[in-house]
Amino acid sequence: MKILEVKDLRISFKTYAGENQAVRGVNFHLNEGETLAIVGESGCGKTVTSKSILRILPSPPAIIHETSEIYLGDRELTSLSDKEMIGIRGSEISMIFQDPMTSLNPTMRIGDQIAESIIIHQGKSKKEAIEDVINLLEMVGIPNPEARVKQYPHEFSGGMRQRAMIAIALACNPKILIADEPTTALDVTIQAQIMDLIKSLQKKLNTAVILVTHDLGVVAEVADRIQVMYAGEIVETGNSRDIFYKPKHPYTWALLKSVPKLNTENKTELYSLNGTPPDLLNPPKGCAFAARCEYCMNICREKSPKFTDITSEHKAACWLLHNKAPKIDYTVESYTAENPIGINSEEVSHVR
Repeated sequence: MKILEVKDLRISFKTYAGENQAVRGVNFHLNEGETLAIVGESGCGKTVTSKSILRILPSPPAIIHETSEIYLGDRELTSLSDKEMIGIRGSEISMIFQDPMTSLNPTMRIGDQIAESIIIHQGKSKKEAIEDVINLLEMVGIPNPEARVKQYPHEFSGGMRQRAMIAIALACNPKILIADEPTTALDVTIQAQIMDLIKSLQKKLNTAVILVTHDLGVVAEVADRIQVMYAGEIVETGNSRDIFYKPKHPYTWALLKSVPKLNTENKTELYSLNGTPPDLLNPPKGCAFAARCEYCMNICREKSPKFTDITSEHKAACWLLHNKAPKIDYTVESYTAENPIGINSEEVSHVR
């Protein structure tokens, strides 16, 4: 059952150089209890997309265009007042931010920061809220929670600060938890612990999770569905098996190829995608990935591809999926095809 649906989300930022089109027509939904991963390079629009759901982008300079619709159940969030959104943030949708050290208030005790949303949304007294906070800290695996509620963020380790952020996000049992790069600043061991914690709490509370990350290793462990973003657009979407074993977009191929493999026998240079993302002050008229794609055809530079349905759940926006395009035999382990010869745009007039 869908609990969140985003339709034609378009977000721009007014800058001194012009209007930066950070998110360009994104569509997706989230089902009850599932984990949806949004993956892509830094700057592709993942975090902007997730923050727009909570309407916490600063305006100005951020602009959510009128065509954008974000539905939480039957409520359209972009049309709600700031006061109505305050009632939703924390209670129905919560967010774990990327860097807990900059997200936590250094002048407030950890217990008070977690208790704040409980007091606001549940109307409890401070004493009752602190009792709930102690239980939350115990639930997220922080030892000696009775003493920890009185400490400040600088007295916590990086992993403990992230656990405190999770406690803040889960304080009011939200329906949706947005995790924005929740393991970026942590070492590998703590990363695994944090992701295991999020999975166990999700199962216990039946919370739906939107995981924003560039780490495909993390995605492989937890995601039910995956959306690949590039230059402010979704370029491929499907369940985890589709994306990892049957990817159809060259950008997804590049992301998978850049992941180090344990079974590599020879010492080879790690794959790196050449080039840089396009300037979204002036987006290209064709496929945004064309300039970096080794399979680029003439039409890719001239016309933006539409989505092609591979299965009911799996679809990708790429001209290689057209029936007149060269057939590329891609396998997960490596690229197996040579660069195809470009075809004229006149030869391809529509997408299947």
